[in-house]
Amino acid sequence: MNEDAFLHRIAITLIEGVGDVIARQLISYCGSVEAVFQEKKKSLLKIPDIGPKTAQAIVSFKDFGRAEKELAFAKKHGIKIHFFTDPSYPSRLRNCHDAPLLLYSKGENDLNIQRVVGIVGTRRATESGKTITESLCTELGAMGATIVSGLAFGIDITAHRTCLENDIPTWGVVAHGLDRIYPKEHTSIARKMTGLGNIITENPSGTAPDRENFPRRNRIIAGMCDAIIVTEAAKTGGALITADIANSYNRDVFAVPGRLNDPMSEGCNMLIKTHRASLLQSAADVRYILGWQDEKTKIPKQTKLFLELDEKERQLMHLLESRRTLFIDDIASELQSNPGETCTLLIKLELKGLVKNLPGKRYSLI
Repeated sequence: MNEDAFLHRIAITLIEGVGDVIARQLISYCGSVEAVFQEKKKSLLKIPDIGPKTAQAIVSFKDFGRAEKELAFAKKHGIKIHFFTDPSYPSRLRNCHDAPLLLYSKGENDLNIQRVVGIVGTRRATESGKTITESLCTELGAMGATIVSGLAFGIDITAHRTCLENDIPTWGVVAHGLDRIYPKEHTSIARKMTGLGNIITENPSGTAPDRENFPRRNRIIAGMCDAIIVTEAAKTGGALITADIANSYNRDVFAVPGRLNDPMSEGCNMLIKTHRASLLQSAADVRYILGWQDEKTKIPKQTKLFLELDEKERQLMHLLESRRTLFIDDIASELQSNPGETCTLLIKLELKGLVKNLPGKRYSLI
């Protein structure tokens, strides 16, 4: 891709009043990112939800110098830029209605690898909470999972540190630009994480870790994962926000129960009590609910039936072979088919005994 295309992709995220949802709508109507900047105000006003103020902000945008600086910064520091239409953009996140238009990442890990689990919790973690987090990270890592968290104090950093100690890939999603690490005490850990995983953000360099950025950061954690685990949480806080967002994205949410009189377990207990999370006793519960199978125990495919499949059915089988478990929206996107066609296709394969329907609108091979 040429440099001009990268500049326009960065620039559209810098237009005042143009968020992720509006930006995708603009690109859809105009045909490309570049075309958005070439459109006349009169035409922009015909696009749904584009008012005079937003249209004026687009036609008067001149700060391409800021985009050039960001691109130069990314090149200098080995930062990858993932636009929502790129194959490198996390497909789990892409289908979330408010997904970031663009992500910046530093590290070597593929953002579309199989088995990704988020582990979140309180910043004031108890020794018990840390021990449970360490155990879950180790068990999930042994199952081939990548662990995602927010690089904050408490549960987050315990998860990241445990992964590094056990050579488990781990991603840290931050609420600021990649010109800094917050909290700064975690800078050395973040540096090590880029060798075994990634540091990820939607924010350009120069963005401070302001309070309003953290809930937005939490939606990325929720959207990038197959499931979210809350290991320890008070009755309010970012972990509960992440759990609620994950529920809105049809992700599986798990919570570790705690003692009734423990304030650091109130959040987990409430999630379970209100049916917003499944009770979690061990990583085996995650494997069971998500339908993960080890290669040793994988059931042989029914070869004869496979040979009788039509082209679309074979495409779906190959897709599930390579990705193991997929949400129905991801399947529709990958096959470039509408939801109705995708549902019909999946039902046919279920009836043939080749595909199974898992909780949370996910599918895998039998």
